Amino acid sequence: MLDRQPEASITGKMTKESLLTGILPEDIERLVRVEHPDPHSILGAHLFMVKERTGVVVRAFHPEATEAEVIVEGEDPLPMEKCHPGGLFACFLPNQDLPVSYKVRFTFPDGNQWESNAPYRFMPTLGDFDLYLAGEGTHHRLYERLGAHLREIDGVRGVSFAVWAPNARSVSLVGDFNRWDGRLFPMRQMGSSGIWEIFVPEIGPGTVYKYEIKTAKGELRIKTDPYAFAMELRPGTASVVWELEAYEWHDDEWMTARSKRNLRQEPMAIYEVHLGSWMRVAEEENRWLTYRELAHRLVEHVKKFGFTDVELMPIAEHPFDGSWGYQVTGYYAPTSRFGTPDDFKYFVDTCHQHGIGVIVDWVPAHFPKDDHSLRLFDGTALYEHEDPREGEHAEWGTLVFNFGRHEVCNFLMANALFWLDKYHIDGLRVDAVASMLYLDYGRRDGEWIPNRYGGNENLEAVQFFRELNKAVYGLFPGCFTIAEESTAWAGVTSPAHLGGLGFGFKWDMGWMHDTLLYFSKDPVHRKYHHNNLTFSMMYAYSENFVLPFSHDEVVYGKGSLLRKMPGDDWQRFANLRLLLAYMYTHPGKKLLFMGSELASWDEWYHEKGLDWHFPPGSMHQAFQQFMMDLGRLYLEHSALWELDASHEGFSWIDCNDSGGSAISYVRYGKKNHLVCAFNFTPVPRKDYRIGVPGQGGYHERINSDSLYYGGSDVGNEGYIEVEKIPSQGFSQSVSLALPPLACLILEPGGKKG
Repeated sequence: MLDRQPEASITGKMTKESLLTGILPEDIERLVRVEHPDPHSILGAHLFMVKERTGVVVRAFHPEATEAEVIVEGEDPLPMEKCHPGGLFACFLPNQDLPVSYKVRFTFPDGNQWESNAPYRFMPTLGDFDLYLAGEGTHHRLYERLGAHLREIDGVRGVSFAVWAPNARSVSLVGDFNRWDGRLFPMRQMGSSGIWEIFVPEIGPGTVYKYEIKTAKGELRIKTDPYAFAMELRPGTASVVWELEAYEWHDDEWMTARSKRNLRQEPMAIYEVHLGSWMRVAEEENRWLTYRELAHRLVEHVKKFGFTDVELMPIAEHPFDGSWGYQVTGYYAPTSRFGTPDDFKYFVDTCHQHGIGVIVDWVPAHFPKDDHSLRLFDGTALYEHEDPREGEHAEWGTLVFNFGRHEVCNFLMANALFWLDKYHIDGLRVDAVASMLYLDYGRRDGEWIPNRYGGNENLEAVQFFRELNKAVYGLFPGCFTIAEESTAWAGVTSPAHLGGLGFGFKWDMGWMHDTLLYFSKDPVHRKYHHNNLTFSMMYAYSENFVLPFSHDEVVYGKGSLLRKMPGDDWQRFANLRLLLAYMYTHPGKKLLFMGSELASWDEWYHEKGLDWHFPPGSMHQAFQQFMMDLGRLYLEHSALWELDASHEGFSWIDCNDSGGSAISYVRYGKKNHLVCAFNFTPVPRKDYRIGVPGQGGYHERINSDSLYYGGSDVGNEGYIEVEKIPSQGFSQSVSLALPPLACLILEPGGKKG
């Protein structure tokens, strides 16, 4: 209970000067100009002594208020003295001690009032250890400290906000809760860390906010929160408060099993998906499916085709649909295009409950120049390089992260771990790795700055990758990283402690390029390009490879995979079956972009869904049956994946038949094998003899020329006897009817008929 003195004894005898005792006039002026680095040192409740009377002084600020009152819980309002014409008010509460639970009520010239639970009476929500780790760049869970977090302090529920802006003159929190007025909630700077902080009571999930930053030059910049967990749907750009811990997961079985996986010895067939164009709802203005709608439909589809994982093109928030998500403005926020963060968790959860892993494309190489985002965040080149020779991708129109700053590396490192932690993501496909490794990537002479040794390697990015991969594999067993790296950089998937970059897998861009080049040739000319098929085995075990036919190959006039194939329609389908059989039997994990499994004629366009409507009995439906059978065989037969990373998993039978445009090889598992024979011409080969390791006989597990798949049905009636005729280094062999533009996959055993 307050010592209820007559009003005159509390306010009338207390001058505005006495209520500001101990505060320098220049600090008052800085507060009024919204340039004080520690407004909490003036505003809020503070222990105070006046004429040997102890108590608490409460100060509040509003530049447009004419009057103010302090409302202590359980007491009548007390008038506050206006101590500065700029809007500073104060009131002395005798015989009071901290903490004080109170609100402030402001009155304005038009008679309206605004009552708020003052944010300046609360202690900081970041500790010294957090600040130390953040400054060092080693705070792996920095997303639990920076950004917006629901908290309860001194029995009051609200949201704490923290942002890194070391060169700002001041930072204010703005949102609907204060009419976007940056003068009302200035934040305090936490020492030399460059982090600004405030706790705002009585707001919660769904609150829309931004930061108003006053630069060293006095300019105002309105920025979204780099650590925001949710953002508005474009064209809105504000951050949204979200409670990440509210969702109840149901994937315990998956998560437990994941931690014990050996991915290099397991099947991995990845289905690459752009969520906004996989399927649309035509009857509802061609709208997107939501995360929850996508979850069950997509899971059913990928399981039908034997895919083990889905890889999502970037789902972090981005303002421009046409960037496909590769120009990120909300690194910690799943895009609101398809629903809420909880909806996205539901999507991942559903995939896991049905045995499907989830990989996301992650973009640490660059970010867009949108002014609401990271660019010149506090008025300086904070996340990017100041020198455009280091800080800009001219061909992409984006800015490059400065890996020489500990805080920038920490931002990205924590972001990678965030998706694995809070969203149970299984893998990160890291985009544009080559652009990060080379200082001269996409630059002409004179447009880049060599490293300290005079070379073109980005040494800071190299170190970042090593630390990133050590953290991923050390903190999240069973999770993995995939590098999209298009050069011959050595050791991409070698351990970091041995001098490698430490990635789990690398896209084999060379295999993709050579294979598509070969298949683009008319079969009559393929014998002159035989090396394009066989060269990949010269380096197949130099890295842990993923074989990709990705979105980049079916867009911008490149045509769908089906359109890339030469010949008439029948030959196009035959070639496509042959291409994918070659992919699925070649050493390495698999990645196929959505629509390719449907044999789509149209190349991908992000503004429309895939063509799901194929007439019964069409070549498309027959092809899809082939892909389902191929996917089923891949999952069932360990010879196609168990020894992917070992020379023991592959052996040529014949790689030299360039004249016949044919190849054959054996894929080995630890206890089994498959024989794979390919004919890349439309000419059937009768009595085509190849050596085999097995005895007895082989049955055709896959004949891509089967009538069932839309082929001409040339084959071996499902079974081939092994003959004691030496061939190609084997003591026995088989004589095949090798179909046109087709693949035979043979498994030991079975019997004729």
